Amino acid sequence: MKHLKVDGLLFAQMIREGAKNLTKHVKVVDSLNVFPVPDGDTGTNMNLSFTSGVNEMNKVTSADISAVTKALSRGLLMGARGNSGVILSQLFRGFSKNVETERELNAKQFAVALKKGVETAYKAVMKPVEGTILTVSKDAANAAEKIVKQTDDIMVVMETVLQEAKDSLKRTPDLLPILKQVGVVDSGGQGLVYVYEGFMAALKGETIDDESSVAPAQGYDVKENKEEHVRDEVAEMMAAGVLSVEDIEFGYCTEFMIKLDAKRKSYFNEAHFRGQMNQFGDSLLVISDDELVKVHIHAEELSKVMELAQSYGGLMNIKIENMREQFLSIAEAQDGQPAEQQSTASTAAAQEAKDYGLIAVAMGDGIGKMFKGLGVDVVIQGGQTMNPSTEDFVKAIEQLNAKEIIILPNNSNIILAAEQSADLVDASVTVIPTKNVPQAMTALLHFNPDVSIDVNQKRMLDAKNHIKSGQVTFAVRDTEIDGVQIRKDDFMGIFDGKIVTTAPDADTTVKQLLEKMIDDESEVVTVIIGDGVEEDQAETLVDELEGQFDHVEIEVHQGGQPLYAYIVSVE
Repeated sequence: MKHLKVDGLLFAQMIREGAKNLTKHVKVVDSLNVFPVPDGDTGTNMNLSFTSGVNEMNKVTSADISAVTKALSRGLLMGARGNSGVILSQLFRGFSKNVETERELNAKQFAVALKKGVETAYKAVMKPVEGTILTVSKDAANAAEKIVKQTDDIMVVMETVLQEAKDSLKRTPDLLPILKQVGVVDSGGQGLVYVYEGFMAALKGETIDDESSVAPAQGYDVKENKEEHVRDEVAEMMAAGVLSVEDIEFGYCTEFMIKLDAKRKSYFNEAHFRGQMNQFGDSLLVISDDELVKVHIHAEELSKVMELAQSYGGLMNIKIENMREQFLSIAEAQDGQPAEQQSTASTAAAQEAKDYGLIAVAMGDGIGKMFKGLGVDVVIQGGQTMNPSTEDFVKAIEQLNAKEIIILPNNSNIILAAEQSADLVDASVTVIPTKNVPQAMTALLHFNPDVSIDVNQKRMLDAKNHIKSGQVTFAVRDTEIDGVQIRKDDFMGIFDGKIVTTAPDADTTVKQLLEKMIDDESEVVTVIIGDGVEEDQAETLVDELEGQFDHVEIEVHQGGQPLYAYIVSVE
């Protein structure tokens, strides 16, 4: 489908699809927001701002792109929230100003309008920071400016814009060190990419489904559960002193609008006003049209800010947030908690207590994900050589707002710490003394949230006692145990806590181990692949096991666990 022109009707549809895609991915964008303070609201701000623009735009019936963009720009101005929302509004304000006499746009005009939008957005920010939505919008607009020298098809131009926006987003951590430190891309830039994806869908005649999703767009990686990841990383930075309340020089995030006095309208100078306001704080954004001025500033002396603003007209839509209190509330909620346990701490107290909360110990990201998939609320990273302390369990328990809490320690050396923690908290805690991952997995499969704790305890204990568990790991010294000769660096097969076989390589060992575990009544064998086992090695092993034990079903999971090449179970 080729587009040589874009009129107001098509552009309005592009905006609507962009808004829908942004709404769909609000949680992803929120989860990426980590600076200047950890407020996590970029997606929400952008979405509310854009929604305001769309609502105003939808009132227009004209097919002229000038009328559509003017209404969009006014709606964005009125609804802009936070830095990201204001910058987004400025991108479309500049776009609108450039097309205010046009009925429709060709490819070159479209590219120029994008470029003018970027210029307007940069001017709105007193101290532009690269590695943000500004950079993403600039790089995308520059790509549009180049491609129109080769094509007159707006579809091709938009494809180029979207691809460059994605590529630019990938580069943001290289431009803004805190992004690289936390391990995320810029949140505002991510939001803009979602908007541009919606543009592309509209040009193709497609629509964005309304189903809410946190899945990232294609073209770059956003980690699963990124919101939890970011909270964890911010808390670690707090603990390390990288972020502290003392770093907040200007403590009040302030937003308001000025309705210009009649006398001021004719000679109000945005640049002059911005310079006046800049002396009172940072993160300053000033935008205006013929009647209104939108201001966002992080300030300390609010009386001076308001006094200056009132000298130009009446104040509207005033919003002030104490960022120090905001920061301290997050820090207090997460004080001292291990990163893996912080994901629900800030919200648990505000929620009604649920019937059950589940805690499990895991070594390896893959095993942690399996436990999450089986309903575990908090995964404590640990295991062999990494035994969690009683305090670790206490902190995990305290963050769960549940009537009954069940702990699965998954290692014989961890059971006592788990049981001790139950005596130190004012909560009903039951420890299922699982000694390994297979026991925990089968216990979780027999957990029923709709029955009593007594019933669940019996079901889970019975289940974990009826599964055969095995591990393959290497020996650290020469020895002989129960008649089995063991040489240093050889692999050992362990069956229910006893060394039953050994061999120079892990694959031979696991096959010998399973020979001792599988009998005629066995039906299912589960193999959990450890860290360091290559994918092709694992595939070859599974093929050999299926040939050797053709009467059982073999399930394979990537566990990523250290030390143990394979963890196996037989049912």
